[in-house]
Amino acid sequence: MNKEKELKALISLVDEPDDSLFKQVRDHIFSYGAQAIPELEKVWEHTLDGHIQDRIISIIHEIQQRELYNELSNWALFGYDDLLKGFLIVTRYQYPDLDIHEVTREIGQIVQQVWMEMNPDLTPLEKIKVINHVLFDINGFTGNTTNIKSPENFYLKPLLESRKGNPLSLGMLYVLVARSLRIPIYGVNLPRHFVLAYLEESHSKTAAEAQSDQVLFYLNPFNKGAVFTRNEIELYIRQMRLTKEKKYFLPCSNLEIIGRMINGLIETYTLSSNTEKVKELERLKKALETAS
Repeated sequence: MNKEKELKALISLVDEPDDSLFKQVRDHIFSYGAQAIPELEKVWEHTLDGHIQDRIISIIHEIQQRELYNELSNWALFGYDDLLKGFLIVTRYQYPDLDIHEVTREIGQIVQQVWMEMNPDLTPLEKIKVINHVLFDINGFTGNTTNIKSPENFYLKPLLESRKGNPLSLGMLYVLVARSLRIPIYGVNLPRHFVLAYLEESHSKTAAEAQSDQVLFYLNPFNKGAVFTRNEIELYIRQMRLTKEKKYFLPCSNLEIIGRMINGLIETYTLSSNTEKVKELERLKKALETAS
């Protein structure tokens, strides 16, 4: 029996009344990974049995979670240079049918808009004015101040659709646009508020290799890219009664950014008592540990 026929035979057994036998069938279907999803969806569409439909939905969901874990684990293991890929993987946790090509195209259009306004003679502050104008004035991106605790604020899909997000999602989009144009803007993992750092133009190494004296200024993506200085971070740290640490002034890695995204989602789902999503995201977060 070839694999396709075997898979169809296995799926035909999802109505197995014996729970122990069903678990064996289900686990065997899991071994096919994403390949099993189209066949499962066909069966779901052609059955009127609610119990079978529930089982199929559960199997599809578990396959998707395992696929996401493997993708995120590979992303973390092999360098995590591509921030967009990490952003997309976690967004697909909530939106498994996300059209990646459409999202990439839309971000590419924003990058193109910024590029059209740039020229080699612009100063760092002038470049920031261009990015801010395109992102916040032309495209209308803004901070979601009315529903800041919503998990939707973290995901890329609703950010592009509603043009509203939190400091992290807006900051990640800002970094994606800037880095696509080789503008040295990086995330700063400041507690309770994600900000950005603009490094010296000569800096071409990784965020981890940056020094504090290479930071020209900082940006607040939640406040339309407002520019501020190190002194304001120091004031913020004092106001929040935090212990001053060097990392609060320096760029962080993409791995830390995606880890912060997952932690933020866990926090928001905890507030809404969605324990199932909290457990799934706790498991997904472990995929990042492959890089350590």
